[in-house]
Amino acid sequence: MKKVLIFLSFALFLACKEQPKGTAETVLSNTTKQDTKPTVNTFGIVIHGGAGTILKENMTPEKEAAYKTKLEEAIKTGHTILKNGGTSLEAVEKTINVLEDSPLFNAGKGAVFTYDEINELDASIMDGSTLNAGAVAGVSVVKNPINLAKEVMLNSPHVMLSGRGAEQFAKERKLEIVDPKYFYTENRMKALKKVKKAPEHPDAKSATSFYDPEIKDSKFGTVGCVALDKHGNLAAGTSTGGMTAKKWNRIGDSPIIGAGTYANNATCAVSSTGWGEYFIRGMVAYDISAMMEYKKISLEEASKEVIQKKLTKLGGTGGIVAIDHQGNIAMEFNTEGMYRATMNANGELTIGIYKE
Repeated sequence: MKKVLIFLSFALFLACKEQPKGTAETVLSNTTKQDTKPTVNTFGIVIHGGAGTILKENMTPEKEAAYKTKLEEAIKTGHTILKNGGTSLEAVEKTINVLEDSPLFNAGKGAVFTYDEINELDASIMDGSTLNAGAVAGVSVVKNPINLAKEVMLNSPHVMLSGRGAEQFAKERKLEIVDPKYFYTENRMKALKKVKKAPEHPDAKSATSFYDPEIKDSKFGTVGCVALDKHGNLAAGTSTGGMTAKKWNRIGDSPIIGAGTYANNATCAVSSTGWGEYFIRGMVAYDISAMMEYKKISLEEASKEVIQKKLTKLGGTGGIVAIDHQGNIAMEFNTEGMYRATMNANGELTIGIYKE
């Protein structure tokens, strides 16, 4: 009996010794992986800088190069954040900051003037993982409105703040406050004067005319960004100076969740640009997400139907950029052009301006 026990013990020893190295570690590793949220292997980012009558014949080579350079700088800022494992929210915010700080775009530094020759800025941001959102409207002293929108989302019980209250909140959150003169640019002032002098077109609903591209596009101009990070989370953000010569503290779609901005991890993230009143009526950003959810169609199909059919039928003009939870992108617009750019997980960059 003693010999049998010794033999069995020796056999057990040999079995353990022959076990592949690291087996226990592998089992532990596999168990850990099952208990952890899987990491998405793809990520991507898409931006826009406004849509409108953007024709190559009206663009000088120098101006075109300037737009492309700034679009590239902006999208690479966000892409670097995503590549290094940063969140989609951070990528959206920092990317939009680059566009807000440029006088080329109708947001932040390059914001258009109201009829009373001041700048009223709007912005919004949304987290696709929680459906939390923040927005601001009609601020005139906040250097980067998208940062304030994010503060509203993360550090207030509200979704939207406006005017003086929003500015007071910005000061309390220690955001950068500037003199309103910071937003002054000569070309935006010239555009305002041109619009105010123009005869009113019979089909227009404001003191603007459709006889001149610059005047026609007085309703357009916004910057936006959508992103998917390595953790599988989507985010969207939009920032604008609104409509040239707007009156009565007019607010467009950019700060309205569901119209100018929407993000949901189950579907997509969307940022809009165009004639805001129509984007509000059509709840364009949310409609694209809803069509994906309820009709079970792709981002591309939903974007085309909403922009080319629904929005166009309403009489609205403009476009969107979007990215879904699998990294597929859409850049849909029904105007002559839209400043836009994309970068995927492979670092492939595309930049567009005109309708192609």
